Amino acid sequence: MYTVIMADDIGSQLINGIFSWSFLQFIIAFLSFFGFVLTSAVILILAERKIMGWMQDRVGPIHTGPWGLLQTVADVGKLLMKEDIHAALTDKSLFLLAPSVFLAPVIAAFAVIPFSPYLQLPGTALATGIVYYVAMSSIDIVGVVMSGWSSNNKYSLIGGLRGAAQMISYELPLVLSLVGVVMLTSILANSGIGSISTQQIINFQSSNLWPGKGIPFWDFIFQGFTPWAWFFLVQPLMCLIYYVCGLAETNRAPFDLPEAESELVAGYLTEYSGMRWAMFYLGEYGNMTIVSAIAVTLFLGGWSGPGVGFLTAPGMAFGWQLLGNLLGIGYFITKVYLLCFVFIWVRSTLPRLRADQLMQFTWLILIPVTLGNILLTALIYLILSSFGLPNLVFLIVLGVENFILLGGFILVISRATVATTRHARAPALLAQRRAAAAQLPERAGVAGSGQK
Repeated sequence: MYTVIMADDIGSQLINGIFSWSFLQFIIAFLSFFGFVLTSAVILILAERKIMGWMQDRVGPIHTGPWGLLQTVADVGKLLMKEDIHAALTDKSLFLLAPSVFLAPVIAAFAVIPFSPYLQLPGTALATGIVYYVAMSSIDIVGVVMSGWSSNNKYSLIGGLRGAAQMISYELPLVLSLVGVVMLTSILANSGIGSISTQQIINFQSSNLWPGKGIPFWDFIFQGFTPWAWFFLVQPLMCLIYYVCGLAETNRAPFDLPEAESELVAGYLTEYSGMRWAMFYLGEYGNMTIVSAIAVTLFLGGWSGPGVGFLTAPGMAFGWQLLGNLLGIGYFITKVYLLCFVFIWVRSTLPRLRADQLMQFTWLILIPVTLGNILLTALIYLILSSFGLPNLVFLIVLGVENFILLGGFILVISRATVATTRHARAPALLAQRRAAAAQLPERAGVAGSGQK
């Protein structure tokens, strides 16, 4: 009898759990996140072709579908039907597993990103959200090394080793650039205990101070939407460094050395074809999306925007809360795609870096700058707090200091680029001068004989 009663209780609890609002929220969020990752890559590939065509004064895809909008759909169909070819001497198990190892962390990283106040997975509330994201982004390195090693191809191997060295190097300043955000949450919490939860970081960027508080119109506009409290205004340099490290982590131009076709054919992708090649391609564009989503969440207020906080407040009718969540999703996706547009803009504008420039940039510039930012942030807070000044003064002083450092950072980068380019060109220029000097006596003799 006792066993039967326990089984009935477990069964009823399971049924109640399945038909609960929490489980429904999980199903909707999971399907939305998974669908967003898959469709985002298709949208970004088409957008990249169209935007690069516009920027480079080319037409872009125009034949498949109206205005070429179905070109990417046709490409997906072609890749699905294309034969999966692999060389006979590859390490078959690792070769077949590498694309999944590369793609899976991209999808898993979205577990800690809230799309709206309602549309979020249970993992969003993790107190270790940033650590989880960094851990997921590090697993991509394993997929790159596996693909290069298992291909049994020297070009693939060199591309995989290049990719691993690059991704490991830029992982360090990427993590250090996020430490400043965690320090800000510790200071704003007034308890010395901050948060690395993405949901909490969005809440910290939603100030309770806005003009006309208590007036319905201004409450609708600014409740939960206070862009003057976004961490981008306080840590603009760290936002830029995080974004640059994201470019390098995703092997996008000007950091696409692992796939430098002039040197390595196609890098660690050389031996892949069909759907497995498409999975690497999908992972690259998924990484673009996840880097942009994390930047939006930590520096640009996440899903916050006019009307979201007001419409999703407790006590509002279901219809208004649904509208508020749809607005939040729209704001979040708009911000993400604006940053993805910058990815494409950079690819259309900047040439590829050399290998020595790439490594010097991270070890000699990015890491010292991020470490210096951590020390300066702590020093400014200790000095201002010793005088009893409020946090608002600290945020203003830190923001001004960071914008000054941002200008100095851009100046240093421009000068370092010129210096390293001249240093690399010096042997070739010296050889040209020697060749020209060796030809001068002959030319002088020819000119003298002509005058006679």
